[in-house]
Amino acid sequence: MDNTDCRFTIALIYDFDGTLAPGNMQEYDFIPAVGKSNKEFWSEANSLAEQQDADMVLTYMARMIQAARSKGLSLRREAFQDSGRRVTLFAGVREWFSRINAYAAARNIRILHYINSSGLKEIIEGTCIAHEFRKIYACSFLYDIDGIAYWPAVAVNYTNKTQFIFKINKGVESVFDAKLVNRYIPEDERPVPFRHMIYVGDGTTDIPCMRLVKNYGGHSIAVYNPDQKNGQKELASLIHDNRVNHVCPADYTAGSEMDRLVKTIIDKMDVDDRLEKMKVIK
Repeated sequence: MDNTDCRFTIALIYDFDGTLAPGNMQEYDFIPAVGKSNKEFWSEANSLAEQQDADMVLTYMARMIQAARSKGLSLRREAFQDSGRRVTLFAGVREWFSRINAYAAARNIRILHYINSSGLKEIIEGTCIAHEFRKIYACSFLYDIDGIAYWPAVAVNYTNKTQFIFKINKGVESVFDAKLVNRYIPEDERPVPFRHMIYVGDGTTDIPCMRLVKNYGGHSIAVYNPDQKNGQKELASLIHDNRVNHVCPADYTAGSEMDRLVKTIIDKMDVDDRLEKMKVIK
């Protein structure tokens, strides 16, 4: 749907690991390829962060480069993207986007989907759903003249994730840009007001974003792996602490709780928009 044809735009913003796919994306292909167990790799990265009082996102990226070099593995963008092709998604994720887009389009509402993740952008780019996203905000590497990753370009941790919410709000897609995102724009003139945002995440790294979206009038959904027995119980405190609006399983199939919830939120935003426009004195 063209922007000129829609009444307004909704931003559906997702974390990736544990939200759209079980586990961490590095665990499907990269970590086995460097000869480590998942526990070994993350323990080494987190221990390095603790020893040097560093950011855990930066240390996991450093360990990826070090481990790949030690095993003679490719550090090209294409190699990371190839790892993404092995990532398994939660039930219904592949069909989710077209179904939700169509539901909103029937109401003359446009949906834009975004990723906001501490995972690796290059791996996400290799997944079968990469084309569904307007923008993938995630960690990424700098590449030398030969196309080899050598240094972090973007590191996304639990607090600086919030900057991308403001970029979406103001229609600033560039990670580099720091001027336009800080320019004052009245809320109603912004491309995606906070009240038209839905944030979907699975855990503690998403709490600042989920709280931000919720507090500014949008909707935050905490999801859990349907195969984990205590998933719902572990996230229940987020509702009790007023950090999220909803908790449900990460099942994106037609008719699932997630499907019904997001469609109901779209309906609410639809009605709220109509009521707001009826207030205008002609």
